[in-house]
Amino acid sequence: MTHLQTPLTGATILLRPLQPDDWPALMQAASDPLIWTLHPEPERYKPEVFRPVFDGGLASGGAYLICDKHSNEVLGTSRYYQFDANKREVAIGYTFLVRSRWGGTTNTELKQLMLEHAFSFADVVWFHVGEHNLRSRRALEKLGAVYSHTETASPAGVVRATVFYRLDKPLP
Repeated sequence: MTHLQTPLTGATILLRPLQPDDWPALMQAASDPLIWTLHPEPERYKPEVFRPVFDGGLASGGAYLICDKHSNEVLGTSRYYQFDANKREVAIGYTFLVRSRWGGTTNTELKQLMLEHAFSFADVVWFHVGEHNLRSRRALEKLGAVYSHTETASPAGVVRATVFYRLDKPLP
């Protein structure tokens, strides 16, 4: 699955494979409580809540550290997951950006880099978003992702609804 962590370079950001020694800088980026207010896990700014997400990213083989191309500042993370080679499908998620990069071009650049790479090995990309995370849902719709369905799960005993968006590989 090394193709899931091919380094990606855009006009303003770099995506490189997440490494264990990225913990301090990424935790610092994630420590702003306002990043997580619309998230299904609003306490991810706490180290003990964010650590399993970080460790899961390392274990996934598909997680990236997002850095500013010029300053090397850590801006957040994103990852590929649930890759199904037979169906040629993959999901993109676990994404967060520091608030200084909200409302600009960073999220669009990030998604474009990841989508371009994903469509080199997949025909369908899925996004899973908390039902009430309207900011992320609007961003996905701007990319052309289409609402597919909603699923309800109870991880750790907390019932929450997740909306699924689908984006198909563009025709040549």
